[in-house]
Formats: sequence, structure tokens, C-alpha cells
Amino acid sequence: MLTGAESLNATEARYQVKGTDLGIMWTDERGQVLAAFGDTFGSGWAGPGSEVSDPAASDWRSNTLARSSDHNPADGMPFTDFVTDRPGHAKELLPSLKQDNVEITKIPTGGVNVGGRNYLAYMSVRHFGQPGQWTTNYSGIAYSDDNGQTWVNVPGAGRPNTPEFDDKFQMIAFARRDGFIYAFGTPNGRSGAAYAARVPEQRLLDLSAYEYWTGTAWQRGASAIAAPIIAGPVGELSVRYDQTLHSWEMMYFDQPRGAIVVRLAQQPTGPWSNPMPVASSEQYPTLYGGFIDPYSHGSDIYFTMTQYDRYNVSLMHATLPASQNNARAH
Repeated sequence: MLTGAESLNATEARYQVKGTDLGIMWTDERGQVLAAFGDTFGSGWAGPGSEVSDPAASDWRSNTLARSSDHNPADGMPFTDFVTDRPGHAKELLPSLKQDNVEITKIPTGGVNVGGRNYLAYMSVRHFGQPGQWTTNYSGIAYSDDNGQTWVNVPGAGRPNTPEFDDKFQMIAFARRDGFIYAFGTPNGRSGAAYAARVPEQRLLDLSAYEYWTGTAWQRGASAIAAPIIAGPVGELSVRYDQTLHSWEMMYFDQPRGAIVVRLAQQPTGPWSNPMPVASSEQYPTLYGGFIDPYSHGSDIYFTMTQYDRYNVSLMHATLPASQNNARAH
């Protein structure tokens, strides 16, 4: 357990983080791990759903950020600290309205560091429906030049959702490789396909500089030209290039299967291998997420996983077998 009262980081006592989810990780220019969490609640929180009726009592923060200097996930991940707004209190990075059917929250979906600047992709959630179904207003990007303490939202980098709520890049995961930032996107919710875009890393905030994979080539234009690189259902994407395996790795939550899965590819556009389950709801009820630790290497994959009933984040380990037919988590 990385978060919660009983975790190795004792986050409730130290940072008023009684419950939280996700744990999207990337490294900064010094090799420090930054971990972004979603909706976060304090000691007065009474369990999932209670925050809506009384946000103040639940100490509801839509997003928080921890830092860690630990480079060896095999022994867990002790946090150096959280970004705080006062001593002992994790700070909300990007405020949200917390009004259902307007903007209920802002949830991180990806992070990357370029030249000492940290970028955070997030989604503005309009409404949560049935499990795995939600609608967004837009996806956005904010940046920080002070190690995550303060964030600047960039309206011009936002992607409004369509009237039909089917824009292809409402949830974006970042990966940095060969001078490009790759943006892997899905529509809101967990049922859509996955799509790929890329942009020169110094132009990450310039939507006009993005190229989309059309199925045959990278092409500039509107995101609507993007072709799926993975058929749905895809939820909670995490993508990276592994230098040891010389392979791209994609992790996501397959809700109908009830499993977090990994797929490999030689190119970011695919073709991607068959999905390999690394954690299942049979063993870990109400699981979701699946975000790869940047210090994973080779066949050893470390990742964060949330269980909704516990509403906290665990660090998991899976070993990819030589056959790459399956993998087990523990």
C-alpha cells in the first residue's frame, strides 16, 4: 500500500490523505518520481460518495501530487513528500467546481517532464454515470516550473469534447521518445479505443503541431483523423518505451475482463501483442488503474493499482514470461 492510514507512507497522518486513487508516475529532470493522484479525501471522509454531500467535511481535493527519490520499486516506494498548501496537508493542484453535470472534478491522466518543466494531462469530468462510464467537458494540459508546487493551466492546449461525448483524446497518457512526446488518447470512460498522436517535445502545448496516426501515416489535422491503434474497451492508459526490452509497453484496465493488462509493440502505433493480464478482479476485487513505474526494467513491471472498495493505491509487481502469453501479479 502506497497511500492510506496503514500504508508505508502513512499518508493520512502525514498529509491528510485518507483515500485516493490512480498514481500516475513519471520522472523529472533529476530522476525524481512524481506520482499524480485523483480525487483525494481527508480524515473526515466517510467513504465513496460521501464527499458529494459535504465536500468540506471530506476535505475533497480533485488531484494531488507526491514525490519520491526512490529508484528501486522492488522495495516499495517511500514518498519524500507531497506537494502541500500548508504543513501536513496535500494540496489540490488544479481546482475544480465540484458541481455535478457542470464539472464534478479534474482528474490527472498523464505526466511528462521536458527540459525541467513538468506537464500534467487531465480531464474535466462533467458527470459520473454507471461504473466505467463518465462524460468529460474537455481534456487539458497544465505545467509546473517549480517541481510541481504550482501549476499553470493552458486553455489553448485544451481539447473540448464533442456534443456526442466521443472525442478521441479526452484521456491522454504521455510518453517521451526520440524528440517527440507521444500522446495516447481514449474517449471519456472505459469503453473506447486507443489512439496515438505525436508532437515535437518543445511544442507540447501547441495543438497545431500534433500529428495523428491515421492507420498508415502520421498526419497533421484534426484529431478526428486518428485511427485506432487498439480496439476498445480501453481504460486508464499508461504507455512507455522500455530500453531493456527494446519495446513499447502499454498498460490499461480492461473492464469487461476485470483485469489490468499489458501489451507490447515495436512501434508506438503497433501492431500490439495480445493482452497479458497482470492483475485480475478475482484476486483484487474492484481493481482499476494500472500505471507503469518509470523505474521498471525488462520483464519486471511495477505499477500502481487502485481498489475502489479500499479506495487507496498499491504498488504491484508482475513478471512478463519469456513466452509473453501471460503474467502474474503479486
